[in-house]
Amino acid sequence: MSTKDDKNPKGLKRINFFKGFLTTEKDWNDAETYHIEKRRLHNRIMHAPGVVMGVRNDLRVVARSRGNLAVEVLPGYAIDGQGNDLVLYDSSIVNINPEDYRLPQTIYVVLRFFEELTDFIAYKENLEYKGHRRVLETAKVELSQTEPETGREVELGRIYLEKGAQRIRDARDPADPRANEIDMRFVPRAGSAGARLSPVLRMRMEAVLWQLRSVFLEYSRRGIVTAHDVLQSTNTALMLAATNLVDLTNVFDIWYLLVESQAELTLECEVDRPAIQEKKEFADFKRHVEILRGLLAEGKSNEEAFTNLLAYQTKCAEVALQAVADEEVKVKEE
Repeated sequence: MSTKDDKNPKGLKRINFFKGFLTTEKDWNDAETYHIEKRRLHNRIMHAPGVVMGVRNDLRVVARSRGNLAVEVLPGYAIDGQGNDLVLYDSSIVNINPEDYRLPQTIYVVLRFFEELTDFIAYKENLEYKGHRRVLETAKVELSQTEPETGREVELGRIYLEKGAQRIRDARDPADPRANEIDMRFVPRAGSAGARLSPVLRMRMEAVLWQLRSVFLEYSRRGIVTAHDVLQSTNTALMLAATNLVDLTNVFDIWYLLVESQAELTLECEVDRPAIQEKKEFADFKRHVEILRGLLAEGKSNEEAFTNLLAYQTKCAEVALQAVADEEVKVKEE
């Protein structure tokens, strides 16, 4: 059979079947490679490498309940710098042996892509015909002593392990982890196009944001300075929602600023507005702010967690409004 090569033009080639085309294993493997490379190309160009938030348990690294030198990586999905899909279907427990490291030292928890030939078969009639019928694509959790390379691995967390450490803990303050605590500040997040929040949940979120705006306008009109910070955070969240960029991958980070701004407002009221802070409704307001902080500290990023967060935020806003309802307005609308 004659073939014609058009001087190897650049581009991806896909297989083209026709009557009488005698295919070989190379043709079929080339056909598979085409689709694999197309998918990897899409992932590399259209999505930043990192953990895809909102899938299963976000590949979170958590301390073991037994309190030893081990961590547990929860299921999730990530994309590496080569465009490979890294799927961890089940939790993976990783033990750290101090003798393998020169402590104190930073140890990195990483996820890497692996391929493994499986389903081997050999035909008795002709032993020349044998091979693996499948390729298993998988991801493995490993420990590294060097800064992770995005091209071949995705960082899931890091731990600054001290000499003589007996256990690894979850960070008491995720924004400022200490030695022997799990640090997830440097975990890259994969980029995505558009928001995947359901229309019902999006509408509820926007309703809560408008409620917050209305409530803290009342605080602002009563001369409480930090109310402006809450208003600014709320207005920013509303603008992001209008661009269809808010979903479960980022909404908890957005809400973190909203909650912390409300917490700062309660501090101002305690110091400068004794008439407000003595009210039962204000105590309820503070309590709900702490509940919101606790919900965010759990690190969950699923629909149930966000629905729960919105419910408590709604109640928080209601009691916050009651706390200033009978206070004198200092800044009146024109």
